[in-house]
Amino acid sequence: MRALAIVHQADAGPGVFADVFGSRDAELDQWLIAEGPPPADPLGYDAVLTLGGAMHADQEADHPWLAEEKSLLAELIDRRVPLLGMCLGCQLVAEAGGASARRASAPEIGWQEVELRPDAAGDPVLSRLPPTFEAFQWHSYEATLAAGATPLATSPVCLQAFRLESPAWGIQFHAEVSATDAEHWIDDYRSDPDAVRIGLDPDALRERTRGSIAEWNELGRAVCAGFLDAARSCRAARSRPSRPAHRAMPRAQRRMPGESA
Repeated sequence: MRALAIVHQADAGPGVFADVFGSRDAELDQWLIAEGPPPADPLGYDAVLTLGGAMHADQEADHPWLAEEKSLLAELIDRRVPLLGMCLGCQLVAEAGGASARRASAPEIGWQEVELRPDAAGDPVLSRLPPTFEAFQWHSYEATLAAGATPLATSPVCLQAFRLESPAWGIQFHAEVSATDAEHWIDDYRSDPDAVRIGLDPDALRERTRGSIAEWNELGRAVCAGFLDAARSCRAARSRPSRPAHRAMPRAQRRMPGESA
């Protein structure tokens, strides 16, 4: 099993998801997309992750690779390569699937309550989460729901998770974030104008995060394990030989009931 993680900035990598891949004999390549070509053909992987970043989904003028990534994600969806996007990645998957990303009614930065929708109960990725939970978030934009997509989770502010039938998933919260990356984001909060505008208290967020991140990372690992299991099932289905069509024997070679040999 070989997967690709599309990384948008160095301090927003696969985090605890990398632990899951490493513990389950699955290879995870990382591609810092803004800095050069991928390590291998992105269309040749068994699964793809697209992660978060401080940029917004509509900032293609400042980050030209965003348009290229959206085209790549659309092709992965068309080819039915299992795909999981988080935060910015969630919004990019939504756009690649025919929806849109836009500024949310309010930023969600820090620990925010999320509630699963009924369809999450049978979902291979989201069903491993409790019905309601507090998630670590850091975003000012939201994804809309594509036609035919299934909503899986919401918050009071926006859609928090969805599934396309490709199969592809988008989750707005940071299920992957490590304690180290979360600390770095909090230390650097002044680089985010929205965090400054809403009066983020970095000391309070740091204290809350240190008390909650271990439990949150366990839930994140469960989400990743669900995605990995789903990707392996997809790969097994693709590699399974198709059954040949039944060919009827010529009438002369068949014995009907009551006929002698």
